[in-house]
Amino acid sequence: MPHPPLRSFGRIKSRVIKPRQAALMDSLLPQIRVPAEPFEPRTLMPEAAEVWLEIGFGGGEHMAAQAARRPDVLILGAEPFQNGVASALRHLDEQQLTNVRLKDGDARELVGHLPDGGLERVFILFPDPWPKARHHKRRLVQADLVAELARVLKPGGTLRFASDWADYVDWSLERFTASPDFRWTADRADDWRTPPADHVTTRYEEKRLGDCAPVFLDFVRA
Repeated sequence: MPHPPLRSFGRIKSRVIKPRQAALMDSLLPQIRVPAEPFEPRTLMPEAAEVWLEIGFGGGEHMAAQAARRPDVLILGAEPFQNGVASALRHLDEQQLTNVRLKDGDARELVGHLPDGGLERVFILFPDPWPKARHHKRRLVQADLVAELARVLKPGGTLRFASDWADYVDWSLERFTASPDFRWTADRADDWRTPPADHVTTRYEEKRLGDCAPVFLDFVRA
């Protein structure tokens, strides 16, 4: 029996979840949780013009903002941190967003259940950097995930990676550019130093917990 992949995230819960958010975990989450087996995303929202995926949505601010901007897009979100899931549910409930479906667990399981070429866009924003060298094997961005993301993205689809840890930026750029399936779109330094026009800055990003200014890497599926 194959071993499950190493965890690419740390703790899954910290403080006690607030009562209102806990109630949403019991009521709203079961309604919008993605299936636990292979599925066709557009069956969840047949009228969707596109399907996007956010891997590790944190507190859900970015995901909710993108969903509000594009109500015609189905956004799949995956996050193992239960407090983050609870926070995201609050955003969805307050804004009455109906075009988001969630995986409260490892994003790699969700990606593995998606069909070939089923996505138009992927976001990986400020994932756990695992800065110590002995922990690099736990980083989310690995060659096998890059290959899986290439499988589920349609040709011409886009992927955005962002981090404020310089070594993780270099690590991820090396792995994506090593794949024949992805093309880095940057032509000049401002292309990765300046937040993209459609980026949504979150409270986590504003804390600047890394060792460099945020870097944004945009790729196109060849």
